[in-house]
Amino acid sequence: MNTIDKFNSHVMQSYGRYPLVMEKGSGRRCKDENGTEYIDFGSGIGTNSLGYCDEKWADAVCTQVRTLQHSSNYYYTKVQADFAEKLCGISGYKSVFFCNSGAEANECAIKVARKYSFDKYGKGRHTIITLVNSFHGRTIATLSATGQDVFHNYFFPFVEGFVNVTANDIADLKAKLDDTVCAVMLEYVQGEGGVNVLGQEFVDAVYELCAQKDILVIADEVQTGVGRTGKFLAGEHFGKKADITTLAKGIAGGLPMGACLVNEKCSGVLTAGTHGSTFGGNPIACAGGLAVLDRVGGDGFLEEVTKKSEFIKSELGKCGEVESITGLGLMIGVKLKSKDAHDVAQKALDRGLLVLTAKEKVRLLPPLTISYDELKDGLKILIEILEE
Repeated sequence: MNTIDKFNSHVMQSYGRYPLVMEKGSGRRCKDENGTEYIDFGSGIGTNSLGYCDEKWADAVCTQVRTLQHSSNYYYTKVQADFAEKLCGISGYKSVFFCNSGAEANECAIKVARKYSFDKYGKGRHTIITLVNSFHGRTIATLSATGQDVFHNYFFPFVEGFVNVTANDIADLKAKLDDTVCAVMLEYVQGEGGVNVLGQEFVDAVYELCAQKDILVIADEVQTGVGRTGKFLAGEHFGKKADITTLAKGIAGGLPMGACLVNEKCSGVLTAGTHGSTFGGNPIACAGGLAVLDRVGGDGFLEEVTKKSEFIKSELGKCGEVESITGLGLMIGVKLKSKDAHDVAQKALDRGLLVLTAKEKVRLLPPLTISYDELKDGLKILIEILEE
């Protein structure tokens, strides 16, 4: 029995998978079990932020594997303390809760927001506003928060207390920002929703209106954070800093890690017994996270992310099939004039290039460490497909 048949015989069919059996990777390229090489413009949906098996990252992780692989959160570990200190320092937040995924980070943010409001104002102030076309995770609560009907099926009843507002519609926001609201949750760039960037005017309105009523702002930076947009946090592009920011994906370079960062006024909300995670802050994941922060926080690193973004957009902009390009940094959506994005992704795979899709767009999330030569090689393949 081949690998795909064996896999499909025993693993739940909850994903639409491409017929690629990935075996190993190095840098920004990976190989399948037959030795065919691929340039990766997807980085595990933005998770392999330093590419495959980065040497310094791997050394840090392997050293930790041989030192201490796990300790419950009844105890302290130095590596978690070091990671928390560095993450709070680079992000400017007061404290952090560690978990294992973006959905878990968003669950934590929801609990912080509701408890903050309950502690200060009592019951009845628990509604969280999210945006139409948002995506916040696949747990029951984060699906409830997600503003896309396509995900709202099968799993009824959903969790109450979430209201959707149309992105960039200030009038809709004002109409729904009533006395039951405790938080507004947003993605500065809606990733799964089609790589759509929020407007500055709308973001300004969210912060101004929330500040007037002591309503918290939650920034879901699961996909945009940790340098993906050319800033450590995408909120920096807008000159804003949310009360709560969630991170995951690229934060630990490919290991399961999520983080819920909070500011001073929210730092004491979660008290002993109100939230927890068995694997949260796992020493191995923290070691990987420290290696990522060391690299992303290095001199000139984020500036290079921006330059690579400009290079990609410039090259794609010359292609007649490209209708528009959206996104920030190395989070790019490509809207096509006539071709189907999913067909393009399959053809790219057949020619040794891994790309993603988001709604009707081709989505590019290359490793932050990708070289210009690798970008040129990958873009040559993609543009050839688009111009056929």
